[in-house]
Amino acid sequence: MCGIVGILGKFSREEAMAAVQRMNGAIVHRGPDDDGTWAEDGFAFGMRRLSIIDLSGGKQPIWDDKTGNGIVFNGEVYNYRSLKKDLMDKGVGSWKTESDTEVVLKTLVRFGTDGIAGLNGMFGFALWDPKKESLLLARDRMGVKPLYYYWDGKTFLFASEIKAILASGLVERRINKQAMWDYLTYRYVPGTESIWQNIYRLEPGHLMRIKAGGEPEIERYWFCDVVADEDETFSEERADEEFATLFLDAVELRLVASDVPVGVFLSGGLDSSAIAAAAVELGHSNFHTFSVGFDTGGYYSELSYAKQVAEHVGARYHEIVLGREDFLRMLPEIVVACDEPMADLSVIPVLALSRLAREHVKVVLSGEGSDEVLAGYQFDEAERAWDRVRRLQRLPGAALRIGASLSRFGPSGLHRKAEKVAGDPLERWNRLQLPHITINFGQQEKKELWPGETRLDSLRVLAAQYEGALSKDPLQQMLSVYQKDWLVEDLLMKADKASMAASLEARTPFLDYRLVQWANRQPNQVKVKRLDRSRYETKSVLRRFCQGRVPRTIIDRPKRGFPDPANVWLKDGLGHWAEDTLLGPGSASGAIFDRAAILNVLADAKSGNEPAANRIWSLIVLEYWLKAWDGISAL
Repeated sequence: MCGIVGILGKFSREEAMAAVQRMNGAIVHRGPDDDGTWAEDGFAFGMRRLSIIDLSGGKQPIWDDKTGNGIVFNGEVYNYRSLKKDLMDKGVGSWKTESDTEVVLKTLVRFGTDGIAGLNGMFGFALWDPKKESLLLARDRMGVKPLYYYWDGKTFLFASEIKAILASGLVERRINKQAMWDYLTYRYVPGTESIWQNIYRLEPGHLMRIKAGGEPEIERYWFCDVVADEDETFSEERADEEFATLFLDAVELRLVASDVPVGVFLSGGLDSSAIAAAAVELGHSNFHTFSVGFDTGGYYSELSYAKQVAEHVGARYHEIVLGREDFLRMLPEIVVACDEPMADLSVIPVLALSRLAREHVKVVLSGEGSDEVLAGYQFDEAERAWDRVRRLQRLPGAALRIGASLSRFGPSGLHRKAEKVAGDPLERWNRLQLPHITINFGQQEKKELWPGETRLDSLRVLAAQYEGALSKDPLQQMLSVYQKDWLVEDLLMKADKASMAASLEARTPFLDYRLVQWANRQPNQVKVKRLDRSRYETKSVLRRFCQGRVPRTIIDRPKRGFPDPANVWLKDGLGHWAEDTLLGPGSASGAIFDRAAILNVLADAKSGNEPAANRIWSLIVLEYWLKAWDGISAL
């Protein structure tokens, strides 16, 4: 695990090297064990290394003697040993290290970009061909690892974190107001643009080529939408066997591809418990688990469940308990770590958990992606409602006016009145309603909040994603959008930034691309199964996998995500602090936004209105971000 940086443009070797060293210095946390840089006139790249594989070797950049190509690599390729064997069988020799990075280099040299298809892992890498003065960048299929780039028509920079690009000293800091407008809706910046003008994200499953003096050229190398195969011979038993094989292998690869101890983030929920149980089944005993809760207790602490699972599988259990003061103290730290404003407040307990884990291990397995791949959340409620609509829409005439019989549908927080679209085919519902995990400020609310600003409607992002979903089935459409948006730009970026801030590598078995491809082709009943007339269960195939492996109380308990009491705190004591933060002397929010609009939202938050509390926390995170990154002067 590393962080990578680089620069391409009209620079002397000395200028390029100085810029890369500044960039590298900004991401020491991603790789405190080692660093490496290389430069020539017009190009330089570098890396910071967290030693996981080939501890004594593997120093980067790594060069190929035959072609002169060099690589810097961030992430892990879990099947690198089998890839190396295949290369050696084909006569590829002259190996200098035991690292996965050299395997990637020689794979690209031998097969070109077609070789990326054989990589099973999480990664962002840069391959430089000095003879052709050509740079190749690529990001892993699911977007587990980030890769950003800057392009203004003359100078090109890339890095694993935006802070490295800013540290180059070559970038004018100007806020992308459309991105800030979108943040207010989603609580993170969606899409390919970033909060800064001219800084972009390379999308998951994409690669980029750019030559000295040329323009960036981007292409997709992998695509896997959620479209179920029509299989009249479907067998639940066969599906269960296929899932178990794929999941166990995904866990095994992430356990053995390491020369350091590996632990598990354990929430006490289904996903992390399944990972822990799989690790034991595969023969990995006496490993560490790490859990976090809040001293508020009750709903906001799952520690008792996590401890139960750890005891069940025989793991070494560790926990940390956070209080309100811990939360507030860590808030500005995580704002800096995330680079962009991100108001998913569960990132704070993830940072605390990562720091705890780093005291014992360098690598952890984590459950991100299970809900988006196997249909978690409240998709049981959604599928029950959609099935009801399917039955009713078969009836003629007035029966189509079914709004009254469907009070609500969709995952919690995304409910819409069905009567508005009752007569429309189900395949169009999502495209009309644009359901999403979090929608904070709407277009009109933002106009009232931010006087003088009117930007493109942020829902255009969701509209394009739903239009691009290939399936006609509403569940499959939502999973498609969640995998491409919410999962990547919230959950995975939260996990990457929080874990790497603690110099910890987090691996995600549920996002093994083979498992994702399999799940995306399965019929809905594999994920959301109808149990009887009115009962449905989410992640059905995973629940069956856990039977006999995980305590029944864990299998049957409802999902909580990463619950935090932040909204309750606004009602019970933090209201005055929030007002002072947003509207006190020297506040950025008071200078940019309408004070009356903020006070109105804050009054609702203090009264216990949860959507209003979410909006206030989004503004608080933005306030800290604007001050930390000198955003006020860049507006």
